[in-house]
Amino acid sequence: MKESGRKQGAASPCAACKLLRRRCAQDCVFSPYFPADEPQKFANVHRVFGASNVNKMLQELPIHQRGDAVSSMVYEANARVRDPVYGCVGAISSLQQQIDVLQAQLALAQAEVVHLRVRHSTNFTGHGLCPDSPSSSGSPSSKQVSPQDNKSMFSHMDMVDEASLGESMWSC
Repeated sequence: MKESGRKQGAASPCAACKLLRRRCAQDCVFSPYFPADEPQKFANVHRVFGASNVNKMLQELPIHQRGDAVSSMVYEANARVRDPVYGCVGAISSLQQQIDVLQAQLALAQAEVVHLRVRHSTNFTGHGLCPDSPSSSGSPSSKQVSPQDNKSMFSHMDMVDEASLGESMWSC
């Protein structure tokens, strides 16, 4: 015989039987899933689905699937209590919108990184500092760069300050 959520001979009814004010039988379908110490769990499920419907659903399912079904009902019931109109669909929709915004922000940041890398490599290539450059003798240290050349080389690079980067990332 399957062991229930209650101890043999225990007088304490499960949360469902307690809320419904009935005697909790040994073979109570609710007791393994709605323990007496979690009364709000069954209260929300009962409010949204009704005890009779929950009872029917659990009895129609194989025992090994009942735990997952109860978890789903509890999740949906809690979501319906928080948002009576949309329930868990509202939570899913909100999360999907957050994903869309974050993906757009990520794409923008990645595009900015590519743009800066291209601009950075173009500036170095144009000044003969690229190792593949014909003006280089193969060794990056073989060409002497004076402090004056160094200053002019970096003056052509576009510098991005954090404020403008932050504004462009959050503009979507």
